[in-house]
Amino acid sequence: MPDAVSTASRRAVLPGLEGRNVLVTGASSGIGRAIAVRFAQHGANVAINHLHDPAEARDTEELLRACVEKVRGEGVRDVLVQGDVSDEDDVVAMIEHVVGVLGSVDVLVNNAGIQIARPSHELSSADFDKVLAVNLRGAFLCSREVIRRLLAREDRERRGCIVNVSSVHEVIPRPRYLGYSVSKGAMGNLTRTLALEYAGDGIRVNAIGPGATLTSINSAWTGDPAKQEAVERHIPLGRVGRPEEMAGVACFLASDEAAYITGQTLFVDGGLTLYPDFRETWSGQ
Repeated sequence: MPDAVSTASRRAVLPGLEGRNVLVTGASSGIGRAIAVRFAQHGANVAINHLHDPAEARDTEELLRACVEKVRGEGVRDVLVQGDVSDEDDVVAMIEHVVGVLGSVDVLVNNAGIQIARPSHELSSADFDKVLAVNLRGAFLCSREVIRRLLAREDRERRGCIVNVSSVHEVIPRPRYLGYSVSKGAMGNLTRTLALEYAGDGIRVNAIGPGATLTSINSAWTGDPAKQEAVERHIPLGRVGRPEEMAGVACFLASDEAAYITGQTLFVDGGLTLYPDFRETWSGQ
């Protein structure tokens, strides 16, 4: 393991992150994994939540090992914690375990999410409920448990914050992904409501809204150059995003640099939410 002092001296640390304890849900891959690693690079201790699906156990274990190795390589502490964020008992046990190992949760990143693609008229109520249970109920349960502990702290100035991982589909409809779009739209309101309710208690709540990003959840087009090119034609900056770019913004929102920001969703989307079809005037002007 590298010397912690020399490691810290090599990284540009965002103020307010070094030594903080961060829980990232759904951190075994994609954006969640990138966020966990980036927090570690800023000197934070990281709790890495994962859902241990037996059917995906081997791939998950390999991803977790890679993530933990990167976190430990930064000279910070880490803890692996299994848990289904849609299950209330799992969430309570997960938070208690993280607090027991690290001592506290200063920053919560609600990243765990799933999507199911199907024409809306063929979507079963069970599948609709499943997506909302993970994406929305999970964020609520984790936020509730962390906020309870933050409120118990006497030092209002160091109570901590929450960063939700939403999506451009918080505001852009996504046909065939009804459950996902509804969950992300609701996450925007969850973010604003919690931010307003607890601002007076020194707790900030914000969200990032990733656009098209190179992750496994988008494997339907990331593995096909023609499909990826079609996606990129809709993005003003002309390319898809990288998980590391989402991670950088998540860390910024949790840092002291963003101390006066709360209740906001910061879209990290290459301009996808700018109505790109209007780049060329097609009205009567």
